[in-house]
Amino acid sequence: MVYTNVVLTVKNESDVPRVRELLTQQCTLSRAEPGCARFDVFHSQADRKFFILVEAWESQAALDEHRLAKAYMEVYKPHVLPLVDRTPHPSDLVVV
Repeated sequence: MVYTNVVLTVKNESDVPRVRELLTQQCTLSRAEPGCARFDVFHSQADRKFFILVEAWESQAALDEHRLAKAYMEVYKPHVLPLVDRTPHPSDLVVV
């Protein structure tokens, strides 16, 4: 299993509703992809400019395929990434 957590910080506060909408679309599409074991989007209550993506993929190949799929190529990359600063955290699962 491949785990990744991504912290997104929206650059302009006025873009927060748009980013939330786009991430909702991306989440729905990503969850339908082969090899997606988990794809959750969290929106911080402490600072509304922060979103956290929590992903689990069955393999590195599944994650690589995700990065070529519609959710990533047509929603995330062209529309979300220009509006945010992105900090990825490839992770190890500590507790099941």
